[in-house]
Amino acid sequence: MSNQQTINTVLAALEREPSVNLHTYPLRLDFSEGVLTLEGEVEDIAAKKRTLLAGAGVAGVDRIVDRIRLTPAERMQDGEIRDHVCNTLQAESLLSSCALSSIAKGKPETVRAGGPEPDGSIEVEVRDGVVILNGTVTSHSHKRLAGVLAWWVPGSTDVVNGIEIDPPEDDSADELVDAVRLVLEKDPFVNASQIRVTCDNYIVVLEGLVKNDVQRKMAEADAWYVFQVDGVVNLLEVEE
Repeated sequence: MSNQQTINTVLAALEREPSVNLHTYPLRLDFSEGVLTLEGEVEDIAAKKRTLLAGAGVAGVDRIVDRIRLTPAERMQDGEIRDHVCNTLQAESLLSSCALSSIAKGKPETVRAGGPEPDGSIEVEVRDGVVILNGTVTSHSHKRLAGVLAWWVPGSTDVVNGIEIDPPEDDSADELVDAVRLVLEKDPFVNASQIRVTCDNYIVVLEGLVKNDVQRKMAEADAWYVFQVDGVVNLLEVEE
């Protein structure tokens, strides 16, 4: 199959994906030597993740270069985004023992020292709207929570979560479920007590009741934001 045929196959797969609207949010595709490059803006996190999954599922695609960005809820300068992310992480009680720093104009700046024995450290950098997180934390849930908090900042267009777990620990479906539940509990617009979360092979299933369709979509987006979630099956029902 030629490079153009591969691109056409990816485009056909995206046309069949309900959450992807190529007419309103056109994407630029390039394919060479097994590498598929996807570039452009999409409406939301579900569209981004499903676009990447559709591309990865095409025969001959060995690797994807992800240059897909979300259309931000509010356009912000990198410094504004960085400050918002740092303030949000600083306010999160579960991350209160972590040292926190930011990278501004290539230079590190201490935001919070974290005490004499900090329980990990998080470094925040923003480039062209993309939030980059590095450092170490003690659990996968803490890493995933930090990533979602960065996604929730209105100006963020993408989040690259490079935080490592120290000491290292195995990841699992239970860890992923715990993280999704934690994120839903942190979202003030979602009633997490009425939502059941299960997971199989990094595909999250949401079941239960929500008050309206807006909350249904917000709960699904929260699950998609969680690091390493490869799919979301939204079985939430709206209360009558």
